[in-house]
Amino acid sequence: MTVDERLMQFLKDGKDWERKATSIPGVFLIKLPTFRGKPASLAIEINPVSSSGSATKKRGVVIRSNSELEEISRLLSNSKLAQLAKNMDEINPEKTFTKSGTEDIFEI
Repeated sequence: MTVDERLMQFLKDGKDWERKATSIPGVFLIKLPTFRGKPASLAIEINPVSSSGSATKKRGVVIRSNSELEEISRLLSNSKLAQLAKNMDEINPEKTFTKSGTEDIFEI
């Protein structure tokens, strides 16, 4: 079965808001429900993972199209953003993530 066929199957058979892990750590697929006349669709969620591969945040960055991905990539590659994150690391207390669980992996 091809990736496109498996994506179509997930769109058809997945539950609303179902999150499916992919073979890329930190990248998940989400089935978005029908909303205000728009049909159900799939989205990518970027969410940091723990050592066990589970998402560390309740909701990550949701990407609904290639153009959104390109814009987010442009923003993330801004050197000022990297500097801001470093500055925040210096002043914020250190956090640890502990979450376990096994999930069905979507191979890409």
